[in-house]
Amino acid sequence: MLQAAFERRAPPRVKALHLPPPPPPGGRRGEFCALELQDGTLGLSYVLLDATWAALAAQPSCLPQAGDEVWPLAQGWCAPEPWRQALGLAAVNALTRCVFDRAGFVPPASADSMGHLDLQPGETLGMVGWFAPLLPRLRARGVKVVVVELRPELVGEEEGVRITLDRTALAGCDQVLATGTLLLNHTLSAMLAPCRQARRFALIGPSVGVPPDPLLARGVSLLGGSWVVEGPAALQALRSGQALGAAARKFALTAQDYPGWPALMARGG
Repeated sequence: MLQAAFERRAPPRVKALHLPPPPPPGGRRGEFCALELQDGTLGLSYVLLDATWAALAAQPSCLPQAGDEVWPLAQGWCAPEPWRQALGLAAVNALTRCVFDRAGFVPPASADSMGHLDLQPGETLGMVGWFAPLLPRLRARGVKVVVVELRPELVGEEEGVRITLDRTALAGCDQVLATGTLLLNHTLSAMLAPCRQARRFALIGPSVGVPPDPLLARGVSLLGGSWVVEGPAALQALRSGQALGAAARKFALTAQDYPGWPALMARGG
């Protein structure tokens, strides 16, 4: 799909890879790297999964250099090593942004941080990943929460929130909010499988910047990511371990808002 979009006009080459500072012990600051292409396009990817950040920092000779072609990096998304997967996802996200920009397509801004889920009192929200800041709002609405996590130390249940390692617990959820990390570790299909009865499945996070069509076709109802509007400011924030802030805005993309990949290719020439 991506290669077809660049048959007539080659994609920009790599300009630089930007890493966040070392993550603090037990902290979540500096979660994303950015692959910068020569035209200024950025692709983001999560680097705190497993030992990804440490692996990237430990082998600078293996990292992309200025002038490198981007395709070999993108192919690393399917590699077995987590650090290559992270670079690959960043490359795919950057290439996708190139296609969007060439077509003049800008996804709609997001109105909230909950994937536009229309949650009603008494419903159960499934979370894949721990979105703790949302809990006060969910409890205030009378929404029950089931969280599927990777970290065993978080497992437990209290005040309407159940945290489990068992993804089949999502089968009873009315709607699901999932982290974009599922794209990185290739577990999206496994998480979608028990969610066939859910009304909506929202996939959100700065890593969500890949071509939308395959995800929408597989049952993802909304893609929520970060749309960089000021590249230099975004890189400065990233390198200092800060939030992107005004350098990016959140977007929310559904099938109703999206013209489709063939239309984007036709527009971009």
